[in-house]
Amino acid sequence: MDLSNLKPAEGAVQSDNFRRGRGHGSGNGKTAGKGHKGQKARSGAPRPGFEGGQMPLYRRIPKRGFTNRNTKTIIAINVSDLERFDNGADVTIETLLESGIIKKTCDGVKILGKGELTKKLNVSVNAYSESAKEKIEALGGKAEVI
Repeated sequence: MDLSNLKPAEGAVQSDNFRRGRGHGSGNGKTAGKGHKGQKARSGAPRPGFEGGQMPLYRRIPKRGFTNRNTKTIIAINVSDLERFDNGADVTIETLLESGIIKKTCDGVKILGKGELTKKLNVSVNAYSESAKEKIEALGGKAEVI
């Protein structure tokens, strides 16, 4: 048995089009599956998370920090990661994705200067550190900002 063979037990799943409260003969008349009296038997039962007037958990826990909705997620790559490209290659965000250096595209890619570069590359990404730009251009490559 594996996960692809799992299914509910016979008779465990019932369809949602079952008509409740249509008399004893239907098998679900009178209280219509709500039991006898009580708050949950009536309409307007409290929302999920209601604790009977006690201060609910989501309000007891302190709020921490701040989430800036204008923030950008920049992926940082070192110059040494560009060594896997051939000499004279064009390096773009698409080629970085194909080679597996970055896993997904976010708001931008920045090249940082850690490591050594031995190949002439034409790199076009969103941003560069000063040392990364120097290392790329020192070998005759181009560092374009897109």
